[in-house]
Amino acid sequence: MKFTLTLIIAATMALLGACGGMATNNSNSMASNAMKSGNNSMANNAMSNTATAPASDNPMVGGAPMMKNKDIIYNAVNSKDHTTLVAAVKAAELVETLKGAGPFTVFAPTNAAFDKLPAGTVDTLVKPENKKKLTGILTYHVVAGKMDAASIAKAIEEGKGKATLKTVAGGTLTASMEGKDVIITDEKGGKSKVTIADVMQSNGVIHVVDSVLMPK
Repeated sequence: MKFTLTLIIAATMALLGACGGMATNNSNSMASNAMKSGNNSMANNAMSNTATAPASDNPMVGGAPMMKNKDIIYNAVNSKDHTTLVAAVKAAELVETLKGAGPFTVFAPTNAAFDKLPAGTVDTLVKPENKKKLTGILTYHVVAGKMDAASIAKAIEEGKGKATLKTVAGGTLTASMEGKDVIITDEKGGKSKVTIADVMQSNGVIHVVDSVLMPK
């Protein structure tokens, strides 16, 4: 009886040990797979981040997600980096225009871009008596149609290094490449770099730029 009990205890211990080993092996295997999966995911994200288009369907701009199913004005209002642009658009009474069906391609200057202008420029432009001039500047940042980064790059290639973009204001912008950066040059020779490309909207696309573009 004593011998039988000893055998049962030994068999039980062996079974528990085997189960523990299986659990440990399975756990290690799952952890290994998770790490591999995580590394692959990080690599994929890194590759996405180096692409022209944002990695997310709703990329963050100015601390807010830019909803691709919402219009240009809806998204711009939510970006803390574009409060000056939004105020200017309101002053020029272009809100309804940019909420329209479009599609539009908008080169959107940040607050920092407006800060590069001479002191007092923005305050002067938003005055009612300067509405026409302000409207001309803002619509100079808009191109009819939806030109994503790939379309602009193709136009630059076909133009042997330069692409001329016709703006809604009637003037032209020149797109070119400097290294990996897309540069937009205005009619006065001022240059603005695209810092965030392909922010898709329901009525077009926004490309964030770091300087205000000025017509002649």
